[in-house]
Amino acid sequence: MKVHVLSKKGDTVVFVLDGATPAFANAMRRIMISEVPTLAVEWVDFHINGSILFDEVIAHRIGLIPIVFDPKKFGLKDECKCGGKGCPLCETVFALEKTGPSVVSSGDLKSSNKAVKPTSPDFPIVELLKGQNIKLEARAQLGTGLQHAKWQAANASYQYYPELEVSKDCKPQDLKGCVSACPKGILALSGNELTLEDPARCDLCLKCESVTDGVKMRADPNKFIFRVETASGLAPSYIIEKAGEILQVKAEEFKKSAGKL
Repeated sequence: MKVHVLSKKGDTVVFVLDGATPAFANAMRRIMISEVPTLAVEWVDFHINGSILFDEVIAHRIGLIPIVFDPKKFGLKDECKCGGKGCPLCETVFALEKTGPSVVSSGDLKSSNKAVKPTSPDFPIVELLKGQNIKLEARAQLGTGLQHAKWQAANASYQYYPELEVSKDCKPQDLKGCVSACPKGILALSGNELTLEDPARCDLCLKCESVTDGVKMRADPNKFIFRVETASGLAPSYIIEKAGEILQVKAEEFKKSAGKL
C-alpha cells in the first residue's frame, strides 16, 4: 500500500490510500472515529451551582469540550499504576469558579496540568446573571468513541478514487461539452486531451458521461481518497498513524487466536 498526502490544512488532512481493499479502508475509518483514545471530562463535582441550568446540563457541556494533551504522557485509567484512583498519568483536574454577571466559557477552566487545556477558550458553558455563581471541579480521563461521542477522535470519510477514460474517437465538441457539464469545474481541455484536474473534488456524479458515450468516469476499487478532520485535541496526522497501529495490533491478536484453532 502507498499513501500520498493531497492537502494538510489546519485540522484536516486529505490523502490517497493506494493498493488497499474496501474492507481495509473501512476498518481504518472506523478506528479513526471510535478507537483512538482522547481526553475528555468524565466526572464533574459541583460545590455551588447558582446558574439557571441543572448540574447535568453543565456537566454534559463541559464533557463535550475537546481538550489538547500529549498522548505520550497519558494512559487509560484502568491500566494505570494508580489502580484507577486517579493520578497525573491518567487524569487531569479542571477547577472553575466564577460570579456573574458574565458568560462562563472553556477559557475559565483552570487545569492542574499546564500542557492540558481546551482547544479553544471560547466554548460557552453557561451564562451567569447578577448574584449567580458557580464553583466546580471537572476530571478528565482517556476514553474512546466506542464509549461515548465526547471521546470521538475525528470525523473520517473516504471515497473511491475517480479515473477518467476517454475514447480516441471522441469529437472535440463532445469534450468541450464534458467540461461545461462538470458541476464542479474540475475537467479541463488541453488541445484534444481531456483531463481531471482535481480528483479529490470529484464525487462521481457522472454528468460528463451524459454528454457522450466516449467518456467514462470509473471508480478504482483499490484506491481511496480519505478526509480526516480532528474532532478532538489530537492532530489528524497522529490520529491516522495511531489508527494504523491499532489495526496492526488487532491483526496480530487475530493471527495468534487463529493459530490456536
